[in-house]
Amino acid sequence: MQRETPASSLPAAHPKVAHGKVGVLLLNLGTPDATDYWSMRRYLKEFLSDARVIEEPRWKWWPILNFIILTVRPGPKGRDYDSIWNKERNEGPLKTITRAQAEKLAAALADTPGVVVDWAMRYANPTTASRLEWLLSQGCDRILILPLYPQYAAATMATACDQAFRALMDMRWQPAIRVAPPWHDDPVYIESLAASMRRHLAKLDFEPERIIATFHGMPEKYLQQGDPYYCQCQKTSRLLRAAMGLSEAQWLTTFQSRFGNDVWLQPYTDETVKRLAREGVRRLALVAPGFTADCLETLEELDVENRHYFMENGGEKYAYLPALNDDPEGMSVIANVVRRELQGWL
Repeated sequence: MQRETPASSLPAAHPKVAHGKVGVLLLNLGTPDATDYWSMRRYLKEFLSDARVIEEPRWKWWPILNFIILTVRPGPKGRDYDSIWNKERNEGPLKTITRAQAEKLAAALADTPGVVVDWAMRYANPTTASRLEWLLSQGCDRILILPLYPQYAAATMATACDQAFRALMDMRWQPAIRVAPPWHDDPVYIESLAASMRRHLAKLDFEPERIIATFHGMPEKYLQQGDPYYCQCQKTSRLLRAAMGLSEAQWLTTFQSRFGNDVWLQPYTDETVKRLAREGVRRLALVAPGFTADCLETLEELDVENRHYFMENGGEKYAYLPALNDDPEGMSVIANVVRRELQGWL
């Protein structure tokens, strides 16, 4: 229950001070506000200007970004987003799903007095700063930040924290802050992934000859510079394969969404899909364990683009198995992490 400082202990005309609540802020990557050229351009500019996402010298990257990428890319990317856009809410699916995750988490914590749940995006809206300010206005003097990334990467989790910390720098009364660590090998996460996979595989009219666990890629040099992402993805994949009871021959681990001319983490998802089809694999399923919510990279890149690659090269049956999203399996993971990380505060 929200507490206010007793009026008798305050100086005359002192404003009411709400305090004593605990906030939980779910943070995801972001989504453009609309699919038109200028909305896409604003979103891409904010995203690709982040020095943690593109680790190139500013003098080199700035002209490439502003004179080439932001001129050429907004149109095609806008059309890609439009193909998966939530027309009813007029928003990207990542925003729809992240909101639903926050609402269901709040319901799951309804028996825990004094907890306020909210959500925000690293890029675009709702902004991280605005939602932190809102939590403070609700009396949250302790806030748990939960970046929705099972595997740690500087380009995802670290930049989400950077944005939150920048907001804190402008606050007179800063809340106490905790940041939930990645959960790439958490048993609840692994079993929830396996349960979700079993449920979706049971709905298919075929049995896959191969299953690919595909993770978002990153330049290989980031691994060499000490980013643990690759190793955590590999561990997630290994544990998930074991939980599914599949052999190494049935299971592959790949990396998707490469951008630019650098060498990225390999093997590449699209090249692997093509190769398997050419080698005679006719039934294939893909799962993306690193995505807590379906988005452009899963709904368009995996379920549409890679499906085309597989069929074009001789494949016959193809399935993308949905992310955990706000399904019961996904919510069990988020609730587990939150309850664990709030210990000592409740």
